[in-house]
Amino acid sequence: MRQRVISAVIALLISVPLVLLGGIYFKFFVLVIGILGLKELLDAKGSIPVYIKYISYLLYSLFIIDGIFLVGNEFSVNLNLVLLTLLVSLFPLLMFHNDRKYNIEDAFYLFSSIVFLSIVFNLFVIVREMSLYLIIYLFLITTMTDTFAYFGGSKFGKNKLLPSISPNKTVEGFAIGLTLGTLVSTLFYYFVIGNTNVVLLIILTAVLSIVGQFGDLVFSAIKRHYKLKDFSNIMPGHGGILDRLDSIIFVLMVFITLIKYF
Repeated sequence: MRQRVISAVIALLISVPLVLLGGIYFKFFVLVIGILGLKELLDAKGSIPVYIKYISYLLYSLFIIDGIFLVGNEFSVNLNLVLLTLLVSLFPLLMFHNDRKYNIEDAFYLFSSIVFLSIVFNLFVIVREMSLYLIIYLFLITTMTDTFAYFGGSKFGKNKLLPSISPNKTVEGFAIGLTLGTLVSTLFYYFVIGNTNVVLLIILTAVLSIVGQFGDLVFSAIKRHYKLKDFSNIMPGHGGILDRLDSIIFVLMVFITLIKYF
């Protein structure tokens, strides 16, 4: 427990000032943690050659620097970078065709990993540029949902949610996390960010709370598939970057899709 608390304090001391500062400082922070997250995802596969990993980190960096942006309310991706990433992912098939160290499954795993994380980590930057309070609101949804789900499940949990993926999660914990996480986050948005249609705000927050728990389960399924407990041990007691950001990654994707309607 002590190690877990120390890791959390260190993470907060590093991340909170950079989130508050925003701008180039926050973008650089996203660049670094995204590379660490991509490394975790590629290491999970276990069959991606080292030099290809380094090229993938460079491609991810290009996406963060100038690859994804908002045009009005529409999300836009640099197609040239997407095509370049596809070529880089497929080219090693020619180099390793004899010893089968790298196959078509590896190629598309690499491609999807780079593009997926490039998009979602760019969303951190985009939402932070919209408003500091918006990104706090989204983190509050996932943090409160996870916290209430954990303690609610520990106290009242009887029925397993998806035991084959995450044995400790319960239906009761899911419901308590959804209810109280939605309540706390809705109150924050209403009183801090500004008045809005309360019914729509509650619906949006509840949907994002559910999506956050779904994201947690998706990444748990990936770990289960590759027989991993955590993606890494970069944060002792907490696991890796993706272990900490699994929920918010999915929340960001859905939020940026729905925000235009609110």
